[in-house]
Amino acid sequence: MVFLLLAILSLCKPNSLACNEKEKQVLLRFKQALTDPANRLSSWSLTEDCCGWAGVRCDNVSGRVFELHLGNPYDPHAVKFNGRSALGGEISPALLELEYLNFLNLSLNDFGGTPIPSFLGSMRSLTYLNLWDASFGGLIPQQLGNLSTLRHLDLGGNSGLYVENFSWISLLSSLECLYMSWIDLHRDVHWLDSLSLLSSLSELYLPNCQLNNMISSLGYVNFTSLTVLYLPSNNFNHNMPSWLFNLSSLWYLDLSDNSLQGQIPSTISNLQNLGYLNLSINMLTGQIPESSGQLKHLILVSLFSNSLCGPIPSRLGNLSSLSYLYLYSNKLNGTVPRNLGLLSNLVVLYIGNNSIEGTVSEVHFAKLSKLKYLYASLTSVVFNVSHDWIPPFQLKYLVMGFCKMGPRFPLWLQTQRSLQILELYGAGIVDTAPKWFWKWASHIRIIYLDHNQISGDLSQVLLNSTVFSVQSNCFTGQLPHLSPNVVALRMSNNSLSGQISSFLCQKMNGRSKLEILYIPYNALSGELPHCLLHWQSLTHLNLGSNNLTDFGGNKLTGNIPSWIGERTHLMVLQLRSNEFFGDIPPQICRLSSLIVLDLADNRLSGFIPKCLKNISAMATSPSPIDDKFNALTDHILYIPYTEELLLVIKGRESRYGSILPLVRIVDLSSNNLSGAIPSEISSLFGLQSLNLSRNNLMGRIPEKIGVIGYLESLDLSNNHLSGEIPQSIINLTFLSHLDLSYNNFSGRIPSSTQLQSFDALDFIGNPELCGAPLLKNCTENENPNPSDENGDGFERSWFYIGMATGFIVSFWGVCGALLCKRAWRHAYFKFLDNIKDRVYLATVLKLSWLRYHFRRYRISLRCPRSCKQERMEERGSGES
Repeated sequence: MVFLLLAILSLCKPNSLACNEKEKQVLLRFKQALTDPANRLSSWSLTEDCCGWAGVRCDNVSGRVFELHLGNPYDPHAVKFNGRSALGGEISPALLELEYLNFLNLSLNDFGGTPIPSFLGSMRSLTYLNLWDASFGGLIPQQLGNLSTLRHLDLGGNSGLYVENFSWISLLSSLECLYMSWIDLHRDVHWLDSLSLLSSLSELYLPNCQLNNMISSLGYVNFTSLTVLYLPSNNFNHNMPSWLFNLSSLWYLDLSDNSLQGQIPSTISNLQNLGYLNLSINMLTGQIPESSGQLKHLILVSLFSNSLCGPIPSRLGNLSSLSYLYLYSNKLNGTVPRNLGLLSNLVVLYIGNNSIEGTVSEVHFAKLSKLKYLYASLTSVVFNVSHDWIPPFQLKYLVMGFCKMGPRFPLWLQTQRSLQILELYGAGIVDTAPKWFWKWASHIRIIYLDHNQISGDLSQVLLNSTVFSVQSNCFTGQLPHLSPNVVALRMSNNSLSGQISSFLCQKMNGRSKLEILYIPYNALSGELPHCLLHWQSLTHLNLGSNNLTDFGGNKLTGNIPSWIGERTHLMVLQLRSNEFFGDIPPQICRLSSLIVLDLADNRLSGFIPKCLKNISAMATSPSPIDDKFNALTDHILYIPYTEELLLVIKGRESRYGSILPLVRIVDLSSNNLSGAIPSEISSLFGLQSLNLSRNNLMGRIPEKIGVIGYLESLDLSNNHLSGEIPQSIINLTFLSHLDLSYNNFSGRIPSSTQLQSFDALDFIGNPELCGAPLLKNCTENENPNPSDENGDGFERSWFYIGMATGFIVSFWGVCGALLCKRAWRHAYFKFLDNIKDRVYLATVLKLSWLRYHFRRYRISLRCPRSCKQERMEERGSGES
C-alpha cells in the first residue's frame, strides 16, 4: 500500500517525466535567436531536462511543453531595476513546433522596436499571450485574429505599436481580458464596434490610445459581461454615451482625463454593481446627481478637476462602503453635509478648492474613525470644534490652507500621533505656539504654517521636519537649531534677529541635508561666515529682503566671501537689499549651476567679473534643469515641492514658482559698480533678464549683445554708458522690457519694429540720442547708416595710408640727397648757421629793447606824485 502511494505521488510530482526530445531541440533553437545578457536561460542546456529549465512548464502526464514564463522578473519601474536582465534579439518561428503551448509571457523584455512576429497568429493553442512593455513597434499583425481560443491578450506598454484596422479583434471570440495601453488606435474610427462584438469580454484596458470617439455607430454594445472599463487619458471630447449605463455588470469605470463634456446623467444609478467610479480631469458640468447615492457598492468616487457645481449630495452619506471621496477643484458650493460623518469606512476626504462654506463641527467627523487624509484647502469652511475635542481619527495628511481654524491654536492637533503633513497656511491663527507643539512637530515630515500671526521665540527650538515653512508670521528670537533631517527651511517675513553666523556655525549630529534656506525679510545681521561651506547639500540660498514689507531687509554686511565659489551646486544666490560691500569675488563664476544671481541693492564696487561666462547654466537655452532643482521630489509623496522666489524682472516684482527652473537672471542693480560691461557677458546665451541699472558703469554696450537670443529684459539705466547703441540689439526678438535712460548714448536708435515700439521714456536722458521713439530727429551727420559708416571708414583708411606714404617719400627724398651730395650737405648746414645767427641777433636786440623799457617803467613806479609835479614845474620855469 505504501509503495502504491509513493508511485501515485511520483506520478503527480511536477516535471517528473522527461520532456519531449523534439521540443527540447525547438527550445534550444528558440534560445539561440535570443540575446540573454544576464544569462537568465543558463539552465537551458543539453544535459538538463527541459521540463526543469527556467520558465518552462510541462504537462505532468505527457511531458509536453505547454507554458513559457519568460517575462523579465525585474520591474522596470523599481529603483534597483537592471535593464541587462531583459531578453532581446528575435523570436524564432521554431515556437510553432510547440503544438501544445497555450501560455506565452515575454513581458518586460527588450526587442528593440521590432514588429510583433505575424507567425504568432498561427499558434492556435494559445490562450494567454503577454507581450507587455517588451519594446515592440510597428503595425500589430492582423494574423493575431486567428487565435480563436485566446482568453488573455496583453500588448500594452509598447508605445511604438499602432493599429490601422481593428476589425480582427472581433474574431477573438473567447477573449476575456484585453490590455492595449499606449497603443495608437486612432486610425480606426470603428474600434468600438469591433470590440462590442466580444460577448465574453470582461476586462478592457485602453489608456493613452489616442482614441477620440466613444460613440457606437450600432447604437448599442454587446459586451454586457464587461466588469472593468479602463479608458483614461484619451480625447473623447463629447458627452458620456448612453450605452455606458446599460453595462449592469460593470464594477470598475475609469474615464478620467478625456475632455468629457456635459452632465453626469442620473441613469448612472443603473450601474448597481459599480465599485470604482473615476471621471476626474474632464469638463463635466452640472450637479452631482442625487441618484449616485443609490450605488451601494461604491468604494471610490473621483470627480476632481471638473466644473461641477451645486452642493455635495447629502445622499453620499448613505454609501456605507465608500472609502475614497475626491471632489476637489470643482465649482461646488453650499455646506458640507453632516451625514458625511456617517461614512465609517472613509479613508480619504478631498473637498478643497471649491466654493464650499459654512461651519464644520464635531458632528461632521462623528464616525470617521478610519479617516487618514483630509484636504479642504481653498474653501470658506470654518472649522469650529470645542477646545478640548478629541477626534475619532488618526490623520496622516491634514491640509486646511485658508480655512478658518483660529484664532486660537488648535489643541486637538496634539492627539494626532501619525501625522506626516500639516498645512494650515492662512488659517487665521493669532496665538503663541504652545510649548508642546515643538516636540510634537519633530515627528511631522512637512509643516506649512505660512500667513498666520503665530508668535513665539525660536532661539531654543530644535527643528526636525523635512520641510518647515512659517513665512509671514510673528516669530522672534534667533534662528532655530536644525537637525540633519531638515531639507527646506522657509522663515521669511518674521521678526527674527541675531547674527547669521551663530546659525550657520551651529554644530549638528551628522551631515546636514539642508538644500533650501529662505530667510529674507528679518532683522538678521553680521557677515557670511566660512561655516556656510559646511552645508554641503545647499542649493537654494536667499538671504535678501526683496522689499516686501515696511520691515526692511536683513542687514548682512561685509564682503561677499570668495569661498562661496566652492558651493558649485548652488543654483539660486539671492543676497539683495543688504549691506554687502567690496568687489564681486571672481570665484562666484565657479557656480556653474547658478540660474539666479541677485546681488542688487547693496554697496558693491569694482568691476563686473569677466568670468561670468563660466556660469554654464546661463550659457545654454532655458530648459528645466534636472530633478535636483525640485530639491524635495524624493522627500515628499503628497505633492511635489516647488521653490518660490520673488524676483524683480521687467521692472516689476513677481513671484516665480513652478516656472522657476526656466528662469535665468543676473541682477546687479543699485550698487557702485564701475568700469565697462564685459563683452564676455554676451556668452550667456540663455540669459533672460539682465539688470545693471543704477551703477557707475562706463564705456559702450557690448557689440555682440544681440547674440543673447533669449533675453527678455535689459535694464542699463542710470549709468554713464556712452557711444552708439549697437546694431545687433535688433536681434533680441524676445525683448519685451528695455530701459537705457539716463546715460550718454549718442547717434540714432537702431531701426526695428521692436525697438521703435518701446516708450520714449526708455531712452530719455541721453541728449545725443535721436530717432524714434524719441521726438528728436537725426541729421545726416548724426545718422550714418551702417553702409555709409563702412564707406567713410574705407575712405579714411586710404587717406591715412596716402599721408603716411607722402611723409616717408618726402623725408627720405630730402635726407637721402643730403647724405649722398657732400656739396649740398655743406650748403645746407651753412644755410642753417646763417639762419641761426640771424635768429640770435634778432633775439638779443629784442631783449635789449625790452630791458630798457622795463627799467623806465620800474622807475616811474618808484617816484612819488609830488616829485613828478616838482619836475614838471622846473621844466615849466625853464621854458619861461
